[in-house]
Amino acid sequence: MAEEKKAIGPLTKRVFINLIDSYSSECIGKFLSTRVVGASLDEAEGEGEEEEEEEEDEGTFQIVGTVATKTEKQRSSFSLDEYYALNREELLQRLMECDVIVYNISENAEQLDEASWAISALHSEMSNFAGPKIFILVSTVMTWALTKPVDPDDLEIPFTEDDYRRRRPHPNFKEHISVEKLVLKMGKTKKSKLSTYIVAAGLQYGMGENIFHYFFKASWLGEVSRIPIFGSGNNVIPTIHVNDLAGVIQNIIDHKPKTHYLLAVDDSKNTFEDIVKMISSALGPGKTEKVPKEEAFLTKDFTQADIDALSLHLRAEAVFLKNSFNLHWACESGMVVNIDRVVEEYRQIRQLLPIRICILGPPAVGKTTVAKKICKHYKLHHVTVKEAIAERIAQLEEIAGMDSEESEAYDTSGARELLESLKENMSQNGGRLDDRFVFQIMRDKLNSKPCRNQGFVLDGFPKTYEQAKELFYGEEEEPEETRPKIPQFDPKITPEYVFALDATDEFLKDRVQNLPESVVEGTNYTQDRFLRRMAVFRDRNAQEETVLDYFDELEIHPEHIDVTDGEDIEYTNVTKKIIRAVGKAKNYGPSAEEREEEERRNAEERMKLLAAEREERERKEVEEAANRAAQLEEWSKNLREVKSQEHEMLEVQSIPLRNYLMKNVMPTLTEALVECCKVKPDDPVDFLAEYLFRNCAHEG
Repeated sequence: MAEEKKAIGPLTKRVFINLIDSYSSECIGKFLSTRVVGASLDEAEGEGEEEEEEEEDEGTFQIVGTVATKTEKQRSSFSLDEYYALNREELLQRLMECDVIVYNISENAEQLDEASWAISALHSEMSNFAGPKIFILVSTVMTWALTKPVDPDDLEIPFTEDDYRRRRPHPNFKEHISVEKLVLKMGKTKKSKLSTYIVAAGLQYGMGENIFHYFFKASWLGEVSRIPIFGSGNNVIPTIHVNDLAGVIQNIIDHKPKTHYLLAVDDSKNTFEDIVKMISSALGPGKTEKVPKEEAFLTKDFTQADIDALSLHLRAEAVFLKNSFNLHWACESGMVVNIDRVVEEYRQIRQLLPIRICILGPPAVGKTTVAKKICKHYKLHHVTVKEAIAERIAQLEEIAGMDSEESEAYDTSGARELLESLKENMSQNGGRLDDRFVFQIMRDKLNSKPCRNQGFVLDGFPKTYEQAKELFYGEEEEPEETRPKIPQFDPKITPEYVFALDATDEFLKDRVQNLPESVVEGTNYTQDRFLRRMAVFRDRNAQEETVLDYFDELEIHPEHIDVTDGEDIEYTNVTKKIIRAVGKAKNYGPSAEEREEEERRNAEERMKLLAAEREERERKEVEEAANRAAQLEEWSKNLREVKSQEHEMLEVQSIPLRNYLMKNVMPTLTEALVECCKVKPDDPVDFLAEYLFRNCAHEG
């Protein structure tokens, strides 16, 4: 051990963390692996950060720990060693090799027994320690859930670390408080050898989310119009960003404070309702609804412990952290105030990045067919000018028709004015809208939460360079000298991928002519309209600046795909080329219900295939049996014919012999038998033989 420490460096600390493949422990491990031992002791940490990073791993935290699941992939990038399914003896050996032991029981109650054993085992081995050790138990504020108020007359007075002896746990967290008491007790024996600390953490958020993940996911998917709040939502929930929790642990290791019980919560006093509303507003539909608490039990995303935690009502203040630690907060003021940062972490960690695609091409080339297939594959939103306008008018009509109670969150008068302007403009232009309205509606659509979350496929628009410039323009002007040739654009609504479907006029004409009359009627595919639209398209793309030139200037180079196969009505080959160019989806993938449906369909297809194979096999067996029966019948028939012919031949061959016998043998034989009957010799056979020999010889 001494040699290992010497090799790593005198300031390096080996830190054990249990279940480093779980949400909270993984975030703590990642955070500590990037920090320098003792850095939190220096108030000027930020100023010397670059110099410390230049040192080759000197004075860093080396992270090791257990994992719940063994995978074939390499260990985590932040961990030095990972241990799977260790027995108690092996685990103790690993703990003895570490300077700091962090046991996280805040999110996994199954670790309570192991944490109790670990502190007891280390306590019994103190005499064998190579150096002092720190044991940190990351617990939860649920051990404070039923604590009586500091002042019954003022329920808003928060609890602090000084009140920890008065804490009373939630009924389902009594074992947690027992482990806390054991850890504190074991740390009082010989502090120079073994120091123990309890960190009662608020509900953790950030870095991809855990307990609040249901609300983030529901908002991001946009499949519900209102995000549920289980219960009244008036309960105050103490929270902490998971990186701030990791910072508390770093400070404990560096400072070794005299206070051994710490509250780890941020400054927020947000209610459950505040949190869900802000998540819905920042990421989802912006609407919430209160539902009975019992409905949370019907949601697969929540465990009993999660539901208990979301129902917690507790005001707590981490006084010690503020007064004694050099903690560089990520979200000191809480989730609601820092929602933009938290949402960005959520997107990046879970790789929920929007895919923005634009599909262009001449009329009747199949843009809409391909766009719908791409939307289905990637779970994107299909955006067309016509549908966006219809959707916007429907929204305005809905808002304009709201009563006073429903319309509090909306500008009903503004909605009515805009609706009247749109309808008036359309009536003056034969049902069409001026470009200024179209661009605004399309920008609003591309900036909507669904399109910003999952992404979109823009179908056949913009059509010209000027339209693209107007649609995607950026609000903030950049210095002219930095990017003089690039138009200003908004990267949040500008497509990342542009595909131009190309086809000859003859191919397109043949395709339109072969469309059924029921499809063509009432569309732009009638002969006159189609030819006009084709001429307009070719003229636009022959101009000096085209829509494809616009994307080229933004260095979003369009990919041209030739459509030449008239028999590929499903556009399978074109779709495959686009999917290959775009790559993998950047979303949650199929839901559990969709996976079950897909598995059901696959099972049905397999059953159909097996049934078809069985029918084919039975058909072949019947056919082979029939063939064998026919062959057998033919063989039997041939055999009978052969026997008949043989019989006839034998009959023909026997005629001369029969004639000879009837003429020469039968008369004499008859006479011999008559004489034999008369004489009755002792040996009739000998008599007959002698008679026949004598008479035949005489006749001969």
